[in-house]
Amino acid sequence: MRENPYLQLFLGYSSYRSEALFDPSMFVHFRKRFDLECLQKINETIIAAQKKAKQKTCDKDSDENGGGSDKANSGKLIIDATCAPADITHPTDLKLVNQARQKSEAIIDRLHACAPNSAGKVRTYRQRARRDYLKAAKTRRLSNRQLRKAIKK
Repeated sequence: MRENPYLQLFLGYSSYRSEALFDPSMFVHFRKRFDLECLQKINETIIAAQKKAKQKTCDKDSDENGGGSDKANSGKLIIDATCAPADITHPTDLKLVNQARQKSEAIIDRLHACAPNSAGKVRTYRQRARRDYLKAAKTRRLSNRQLRKAIKK
């Protein structure tokens, strides 16, 4: 709670507070206050609201498309905010820098193909850059200093 001013604003606080607003164990106490019947009612209410919202979107889609929608699945829906896919590459990762280098080389190649014949191709040191990337990527345990140095290159 302390580090998120947006959540504090959402909860109705008029100014940012650096101290903790409540103890995280309070959620356990709140959850224990609900009995099984109350939890079932809450779940049924959520399911009914979801069905109602889904019906509205289906009606809207059928009105726009002139019939039922024949859309295929287009990805994954992650409902729990604490879960995140593990295969997402970190933005400071060396792989992203290499991908950016490869894409910029592809752009240079396309621009060179469109340029008049008199223009010489720009020197990019592609082989050296790829060699340095592979040298860093194949290292078993890359230190922070080596990683920074590889990213700079």
